[in-house]
Amino acid sequence: MTHTLHRAGTDRNLREDFIVFTMAAKTVNAKGSAGKMRKFFEILEKHDWVNCGDMKTGNILNCDRDTIYHGIQDTSIVHFVFRDKKEVGKILEELEAAQLGNSVVVSGLVEDINRQCKRAGLQMHTVEFSGGIHGRVELLPEKPVLEITTMCGHGMVASNLVRELVRQIKKGKKTLQEAGLELAKPCQCGVFNTKRAEALLEKFL
Repeated sequence: MTHTLHRAGTDRNLREDFIVFTMAAKTVNAKGSAGKMRKFFEILEKHDWVNCGDMKTGNILNCDRDTIYHGIQDTSIVHFVFRDKKEVGKILEELEAAQLGNSVVVSGLVEDINRQCKRAGLQMHTVEFSGGIHGRVELLPEKPVLEITTMCGHGMVASNLVRELVRQIKKGKKTLQEAGLELAKPCQCGVFNTKRAEALLEKFL
């Protein structure tokens, strides 16, 4: 199960939201995998990414690239966020050629990912679907807020922060871009899509 699986939204507003990340299995191939993850980082950073990070160190908005890169450990999980499915396809081709030996997870709309895997000559090993939200759903924030907060799989982006930034945008104190970046900072892993956040905030307004 991945923490990037439960992004709320519609087919339309999830079409430009893809997360590609790598990790090692602690009891199988974790020892010595840091170098492979650094190579993964090098491959993905050449492409047109939106956000990135390592859960052990932080995201690109709260620390710099070299801190993330040199901080990669055997137990790291290195993430990149992309908007273009074709870019994801190119990455999969490069990763297939590199044969790094670590697991790679791609989150997004399944049909788009499957198509890019096939183009790269790959077959999806496992497909996971979110089972939705059950229980006291009346306690959840409103749908436009939920679409933004669920882009952080560990729940580090507060619903009240979204509402406050909407107020600041309305008053002209922040732009959509500034608000998107502000929302992404608490997401330690770097899986928050700032560009999608801008579009959702604009729709919210």
